Amino acid sequence: MTGSVTGSAGQEEAVPWLEPNGDARIEREADVADARTLRGVRWRLVLWAGGSMLAVLLVLGTILYASVARSLEASGIALLEARADAVADVIDDPARPLEIGLAFGGRGSGTLALLLRPTGQLVALPRMRLPDGLPDRDSLAAALATGRDVRTSRIEDVPVRILSERVSGRRLGTLVVQVVGDRTAEQRTLDVLRFVLVVGGLGAAIVAGAAASWYARWALGPVRRSLDAQRTALRRQRQFAADASHELRTPIAVIGSAVEYLRRHPEQTIGAAREVLDDIAAEATRLGRLVDDLLLLARSDSGAVSLERVPVDLGAVVEEAVASMAPLAEERGVRVEVRAGAVLVEGDPLRLRQLVANLLDNAIRHAPPGGRVWVNVEAEPGRVRLVVEDDGPGIRPEHLPRVFDRFWRAPGAPGEGSGLGLAIAAWIVERHQGRIEAANRPEGGARFTVSLPPLVAPGGAA
Repeated sequence: MTGSVTGSAGQEEAVPWLEPNGDARIEREADVADARTLRGVRWRLVLWAGGSMLAVLLVLGTILYASVARSLEASGIALLEARADAVADVIDDPARPLEIGLAFGGRGSGTLALLLRPTGQLVALPRMRLPDGLPDRDSLAAALATGRDVRTSRIEDVPVRILSERVSGRRLGTLVVQVVGDRTAEQRTLDVLRFVLVVGGLGAAIVAGAAASWYARWALGPVRRSLDAQRTALRRQRQFAADASHELRTPIAVIGSAVEYLRRHPEQTIGAAREVLDDIAAEATRLGRLVDDLLLLARSDSGAVSLERVPVDLGAVVEEAVASMAPLAEERGVRVEVRAGAVLVEGDPLRLRQLVANLLDNAIRHAPPGGRVWVNVEAEPGRVRLVVEDDGPGIRPEHLPRVFDRFWRAPGAPGEGSGLGLAIAAWIVERHQGRIEAANRPEGGARFTVSLPPLVAPGGAA
């Protein structure tokens, strides 16, 4: 019914930044930029979370690995020292023949003890074949120089730890005890620990990254919605400015043409120019009403409009609105029939009267000459219903979803309206926590139904 951009009397000037194609291009570019920004933020959060987790696990893993390695090393060295002390005790024990007591060998304990002269010669032959690389002469030399040497090496591809200690005996003089311990189990333990730490760390980093990605997506949801809301608001502002400029151009053009006509004919009297002056007055009135509507919608978008909340007799409001619209109905030959009793609601009397007046204005303008408009107010369980009907051409089904859009007007609709009346009516109903619907009457014509909450008495009864 009412509500869209109509053609102006004058030739329109193109405004590039208000063109629909320009808006679509701006929207696409803004969408791409916002998506790129949010994606970058999300990936930075993911990398930060995963990197932080990996760094923490790396530090903790390094500390754990070093602690376990030192503990295993201390245990291995203690075992070698115990074996070396046992060998040293035998050296000066006259009850222990060197051939028996000093020939240590075998791998039952995982160690091999050798008693060496400073030249590297074995004091007693072991009861087994010595692996290649034993005795370790570098460790022997270090022990002779410093008294004690501990090092790790590989003997026949077996990881070992070698302890060499210098000892002195009454019978044999200065000797070196060299004890070799098998580190296979120790190395295996460290390898398993390193594998667990690396795999566990990477797994934890991946899990942390996935959790950060989910959290970032969830946390950025309000940001994304805020950006969408801002873009929607900007789009509505651009559309509002474009539609407003379009609607304002028509009365301004008419007034400008009339003034130009008067300038070209200064000899005419006021009586002779009455028709032109009437056009100026009519367009000035239309312009003032349009500006008022635009200001109301602009203030409503910014949240600057506050509604009064007082008990209101909706039936009395309807009677007042019908009386104010009587001249328009009489001019168009439309009869308005009212059935309204005393029905109380809570709201703003001025805005409710504007609601009824806008619905009446819409119905009267679309009713045919000699047609009728019906207004009905009644109380129902849990709601108050206001119905405004006309016997005009009705609303095409494909236009029903758009009748409350700002500046939208159906093709072929009367040209007097600005397309804001029904948008303002919908806003008033929404602010009163109500609902408004548009439909077609089975007999023909349009029907607008407004449902408002009834006035609730202090005791709780409506």
